[in-house]
Amino acid sequence: MRLAVLLGTAIASVGILNGCIIAPSQAVQLRDGTVYFVEPPRLVEAATTYNQVNIWGATYYFTVSLPEKASEPLQQITINQREGVDNIRFDLKDIVAFEGTRSRRGQPIGLKDVTQNRQTRTVSITFDPPVSPGKTVTIGLKPWQNPSISGVYLFGVTAFPPGEKTHGQFLGFGRLQFYNHNSGFFPFW
Repeated sequence: MRLAVLLGTAIASVGILNGCIIAPSQAVQLRDGTVYFVEPPRLVEAATTYNQVNIWGATYYFTVSLPEKASEPLQQITINQREGVDNIRFDLKDIVAFEGTRSRRGQPIGLKDVTQNRQTRTVSITFDPPVSPGKTVTIGLKPWQNPSISGVYLFGVTAFPPGEKTHGQFLGFGRLQFYNHNSGFFPFW
């Protein structure tokens, strides 16, 4: 009798554990249907081609790495200007995305939708198709011009998996510094 109780408890425990284990290939999905990355992407770098104020023709690059164990592809990135005096506006028609980094460009990545909310200072980029786990993607944002006021500008980067209801994973801040380069004959000390 005692052996039967122990065996029954062992079988029930294995059944309960099997129901709670998440297989590596499955996404984390809550009961309400919200989808999460199993292992979130990582913000690798943020850089600009020109760091002088009022310059035209700059590109701001944001590089994100999606780990193999993410379990879900990367559907959307939002880039939100959180700090900086000037409200930087971007030319949405010139935004690009590609595999790799800015110094080692790979294949272009299609964009389904690109929007900017000026009130929240957020640009949203939706990939088509979504970026597969194990890839690195770089987004190139082209401002109409660099800010007119020098200083540090912080951009919060958030990643979203595909789905009707998804949890955005905040990846961190991309930091860009803009300088007021004086071109006068006498430098100020």
